[in-house]
Amino acid sequence: MDKRHISDGGEGWPQRDEREPPGLLQTADRTLQVLLAFDRGRTDWGVTEVAREFGWDKSVAQRILATLAYRGFLVADPQTRRYRIGPAAIQLARVWQQSRTLELLVQPVLDELTRRTGDSSLLCVPDGFHVRCVAAADGPAGPQRYYPLVGELYPAHAGATSKGYFAFLPPHECSRLFTDRPLARFTDHTQVDPVRLTEEFAAIRNRGYALSEGEYDGDTAALAVPVHVRRELYGSLSLGWRSGHSDDTTTRLPLLRHAASVIDDILGGTARRR
Repeated sequence: MDKRHISDGGEGWPQRDEREPPGLLQTADRTLQVLLAFDRGRTDWGVTEVAREFGWDKSVAQRILATLAYRGFLVADPQTRRYRIGPAAIQLARVWQQSRTLELLVQPVLDELTRRTGDSSLLCVPDGFHVRCVAAADGPAGPQRYYPLVGELYPAHAGATSKGYFAFLPPHECSRLFTDRPLARFTDHTQVDPVRLTEEFAAIRNRGYALSEGEYDGDTAALAVPVHVRRELYGSLSLGWRSGHSDDTTTRLPLLRHAASVIDDILGGTARRR
């Protein structure tokens, strides 16, 4: 059966070919399926649960879990006999961060988003009380900065680029962003009142996107949506343009949301999980 999964965004968007490759090694594939089954909603697994989840014999599930534990990718709790992610995953995460593979994967999506909107596009991920730009595409008007956007930090309380991520955290985590911390005022439009910021974040969460003008850069407007990977909040995807130009969200928002879903598909590999 053809297992191809194609993005439905039309011509120009990156497309994925999810057909099962020839020579797929079943044992290796099963092992990776187990690793991918761990997420924030399911941080530990038992042998019986893994066998039931994937329709395997318990002996198969036990051997796979034991192998992963032997190599440090899982850790077995001797009391509960349940498995959690192990320290070997840290090594892979560090290599991933330094490899620029993320930029390689998402750059075509940003380039296409910029081509369709005429705006600069940015993918950002959390970095403490900021989001950090990890990939970007400059609009036809040229760079928004005299230095590269990649690596730029955006504070949680100023601008749609950061609010497109932080506003979608659980409310109790949002409130911690403004507690016992001085909030810098970058322009006259920067909001620094914790109460009003909490209300604004709730409004952003309800409507599903953030829109700002002149909050972080006085001459820049931005529109941002959250990026989820396997249903987990991952970062923000935003469009930026010069203040005073068209702020029409009707055209931009569907393209921005679709690009975020394409990034979810690329980074999450949802079609490969089962």
